[in-house]
Amino acid sequence: MDDQATSGERRPTCPLCGNHTFQQEEGKLDSKWGMTAHRVTLLICERCRFVLTFYDSNTIFDFD
Repeated sequence: MDDQATSGERRPTCPLCGNHTFQQEEGKLDSKWGMTAHRVTLLICERCRFVLTFYDSNTIFDFD
């Protein structure tokens, strides 16, 4: 049985290499003019290093 199904956590498949294991990171993307920032979750494929980006939320507080 697939380890994703037994753990209850669903992970995507890498669109480049078909891998199912990812390193998870949290990040932030700033808007063009710096008025807002978007929090994102990044899944980095452990085989080919392709990055999948998932939107979490945005904020007007950008303290960099």
